[in-house]
Amino acid sequence: MSSLVSSRERYLKWRVLDPLEAVLYVACGACIIGFSVSVLFDVTTRQIGHPWLWLQQLTTGCFVYGIFIGMALAARRNEHMYLTEIVQALHGGKRRAVEVFARLVVLAVAACLVVFGWQNFLLDLGSYRMPSLIPLGYYTIIVPVSGALIGLFQIEQIVNGLRHGFGEREGLLPEGIL
Repeated sequence: MSSLVSSRERYLKWRVLDPLEAVLYVACGACIIGFSVSVLFDVTTRQIGHPWLWLQQLTTGCFVYGIFIGMALAARRNEHMYLTEIVQALHGGKRRAVEVFARLVVLAVAACLVVFGWQNFLLDLGSYRMPSLIPLGYYTIIVPVSGALIGLFQIEQIVNGLRHGFGEREGLLPEGIL
């Protein structure tokens, strides 16, 4: 499992969340594979004249879950939109301020995903996908879950960054951090 957890910027991570990162990594991969295979089967069954209509629902589910699970995974690995060149040129208090500000912005977006995603989920419980009549809420529940995970990972990085630095001393971190 440790091979699935990114060792990059280890000083910004809590070990207790490593299993969660590994699960998100596997789930994201499963969604990509599920999406690709379901599209292949959908096209194939349509070409031979016997379409499986439920494959479109599976494709949609894999696509939506893959996006939002991938967003949470990228937030943990700090591989999302990040101002690397600008931040690396800064040092000390300026760097700390920019790093914290960037994560607070992502945290605010995560809060919006939780609040508005939950409202959307509740509304979608009354709408159904044809032909299976699956409530759309099953597709949209991942939005607030992803927002909560992104928020957790941003808090993790802010706390650890303020405690250990945000990388301006990379390679010079105390032994106990890694």
